[in-house]
Amino acid sequence: MKKVLLFSFFLMSGLVVSQFLPVLAGAHFPVVKTVSNILLFVTLSFIMINVGREFEVDKNRWRSYATDYFIAMATAALPWLFVALYYIFVLLPSEYWADWTAWKENLLLSRFAAPTSAGILFTMLAAAGLKSSWLYKKVQVLAIFDDLDTILLMIPLQIMMMGLKWQLFVILFIVFILLVLGWKKMGAYNMPQNWRAILLYSVGVFAVCQSIYLVTEMLYGHDGSIHIEVLLPAFVLGMIMKHKHIESKIEYKVATAISFIFMFLVGLSMPRFIGVNFDELMDSATTLTAAQPMMGWGMIAVHVIIVSFLSNLGKLFPVFFYRERRKRERLALSIGMFTRGEVGAGVIFIALGYSLGGPALAISVLTLVLNLILTGIFVVWVKKLTISAYKADAHQMPGIENKDIF
Repeated sequence: MKKVLLFSFFLMSGLVVSQFLPVLAGAHFPVVKTVSNILLFVTLSFIMINVGREFEVDKNRWRSYATDYFIAMATAALPWLFVALYYIFVLLPSEYWADWTAWKENLLLSRFAAPTSAGILFTMLAAAGLKSSWLYKKVQVLAIFDDLDTILLMIPLQIMMMGLKWQLFVILFIVFILLVLGWKKMGAYNMPQNWRAILLYSVGVFAVCQSIYLVTEMLYGHDGSIHIEVLLPAFVLGMIMKHKHIESKIEYKVATAISFIFMFLVGLSMPRFIGVNFDELMDSATTLTAAQPMMGWGMIAVHVIIVSFLSNLGKLFPVFFYRERRKRERLALSIGMFTRGEVGAGVIFIALGYSLGGPALAISVLTLVLNLILTGIFVVWVKKLTISAYKADAHQMPGIENKDIF
């Protein structure tokens, strides 16, 4: 619980600092912003490499994962679609309901609601004593597929923002090569995987992606540049490593510290909401979402609660599957998927790169914070439901042992 609260604390601390950073940094603000963004991409790469390292499937039984992937995809898609529809039909005036620009911007921004935080979830379920349970094994598969689906769908969403250009086909080709490489070479390379090595790989992933962008920008200008986000390359790099689980205090502490730094930097990258003239911001906005008038903080709080409810409602999709298990276990599995964290924050940061903003951005960030704060409650709920299901099975089958459930 302490770790989850610290995630929220660092995200909110970064958000608070972001409101005063332009004034504090003064003329050095562009340099500070550049360094902050570099660190953010490197830490995001670090996190995604570790997510990729958790991706373990038996390729000889790939058909058996089809149902799990469908459930994970729907569990990621429903919260996203619910929030996107809410942003369109509630936050925007009716004249924008049929506007393609409004749809593509909000489809991108609302994607933050899709991914489950695999790292936070696995850690807290293990701490709750559920590591050998059916629920833990199943949620491990669903959460990783959930993150993978989010990463893959970010690509067409970003393409929609770019428009139909020749660079689109280059990006699609690179994505195809990465996916083929990840599948064919999964767990094939025996690479060093301590925190220093992974941090070095993270710097390398960022350097390659940024080099592609800078070279193409130099040749074809900003509008003709090719921008490959670090999410997929870092994830695939983690996939192709021969999976090693290095469990030591220093590895855990460094990985946790980097996640905290990432959350702080995400908050730090947010635009200013305090002490600014919103009329001027609206006039200078380059996107439709950023041009929307800012609402009062009380109304934003109401929207945060509703968006949180909608995003978690969509995560209940697994309840309707795995019928061989008790309903309480299926509900526990769905509630476990409520946890949000680094990948969702990464989506928000990418949306910022397209100058999305306005009240929808503030609601997205605060919804992420609220779900982080509630994560401890979600995990306690999951544990109670799982134990309740075990007791029901033990009552029906007196000879059953604890190991048969956990």
